[in-house]
Amino acid sequence: MKRPAIIALAALACLAGPLQSETKKPNVLFIAVDDLNDWAGYRGHSEVLTPNMDRLAKRGTWFSRAYCQYPVCGPSRASVMTSLYFHQLESPKLQVKDNYVKEKVESMGSAMLHDYLKEHGGYKTMAVGKILHRHLPLQGLNMSGGRGSWDHNKDENGKDIESNWNSKKTLTDWAAYNGKESDMSDSKAAAWAVERLSKKHSKPFMLMVGFLRPHTPWHVPQKYFDMYYPEKISLPAYRKDDLDDVPAAGRATINDGYPRTEWAKEENQWRKIIQSYYASITFADSKVGEVLDALEASPYADNTIVILWSDHGYHMGEKNTFQKHTLWERSASAPLIISLPKSMQGEKYRGRTDRVVSLLDIYPTLVDLCGLPANDKVVGRSLKPLLINREAEWGHPALTYRKDGSVGVRDERYRYIEYSDGSTELYDHKNDPNEWKNLAENPEYSAVMKSMRQKLMKYQVK
Repeated sequence: MKRPAIIALAALACLAGPLQSETKKPNVLFIAVDDLNDWAGYRGHSEVLTPNMDRLAKRGTWFSRAYCQYPVCGPSRASVMTSLYFHQLESPKLQVKDNYVKEKVESMGSAMLHDYLKEHGGYKTMAVGKILHRHLPLQGLNMSGGRGSWDHNKDENGKDIESNWNSKKTLTDWAAYNGKESDMSDSKAAAWAVERLSKKHSKPFMLMVGFLRPHTPWHVPQKYFDMYYPEKISLPAYRKDDLDDVPAAGRATINDGYPRTEWAKEENQWRKIIQSYYASITFADSKVGEVLDALEASPYADNTIVILWSDHGYHMGEKNTFQKHTLWERSASAPLIISLPKSMQGEKYRGRTDRVVSLLDIYPTLVDLCGLPANDKVVGRSLKPLLINREAEWGHPALTYRKDGSVGVRDERYRYIEYSDGSTELYDHKNDPNEWKNLAENPEYSAVMKSMRQKLMKYQVK
């Protein structure tokens, strides 16, 4: 047998071997960071300070092209926890209630991710903070730390204060937090998780930790703002005429009530908004660091899978808006890092992979890594081949939907968007990473349009 084949088999053995007995099942630390786009040091965005996410990425695999299945918190998280597209859950509401997700998926003969690990692997399930739209149904958890509030600034009467933006359609606002950092929801969530990691657990566990920042309002302590100088902040790529070749259905995904880039420029607020987002990212990163430090100091450090993800991306001035909700790259792209115990790592494990993956792949990946029987009800695919070798062939596109049935399809080069009214967009990311030139009507790209439509027809789930 040739040496490369021997190495490959050894890598597979390392991934499979430790998972065969009950006592050796890996623990899972599952960290969700709300509304985090792809701005982080490990991704090459040197302005934003994310030392803790950077160190996690350095010892794991990070996915440069991971995509959400719905560019809004509740639906995206429901998809992550069920490995189903949101429309399969047939929710009458966009921001679906936690219990609805549990009841619906069980009526389909499946289970949410943590329930599946509990039922098939004997896992102890613990959660704090935002995992689904609110938290998680308590009846599926062994322990819950609950979830706190959004930590708005308050006046002397305890009422929310908006400093720079006041709209009933969004929580968007930016200002230094006027309370104590230790009283903030994410601080309490981190402390709860740290305490769980200091305890003895007789069973393998899944510890889920959901941090609220950098979700709006961008209210975090002043010290995080002080890490950034607005005048030194680089602005994202933006063109005033960017939307001229976008169909009406695409422009309609830009929400009323949210700041516009043209307004932010005129009012000298753009860099201040980004400063607040940077500050909120670094605040969240510090809480991630507290949990990672606790894991490293615990007896579980060498037998715990760590997954860090966010529910979608976020526009910070691109496309003349500051929001999620769209089918463009800035909103559909989402961070994903998977760090394995040393005993499970493959030959080419650490570092970046450019393969296109979906957040609904997290569920079957964890089931696979934990050595449990596959759930044949899920849509996602195990990412284990990419954890063994991050350069492995993959070939699956990612689909992102909106409630009206509009859908975006992303492969390793192109983004194709098909709106519910039949209008389309096509972007070539090799030559146009900012998605400034819609090629859908360009006859030179008719073959690409046909190919992307075929991928949509092949991979879409009714």
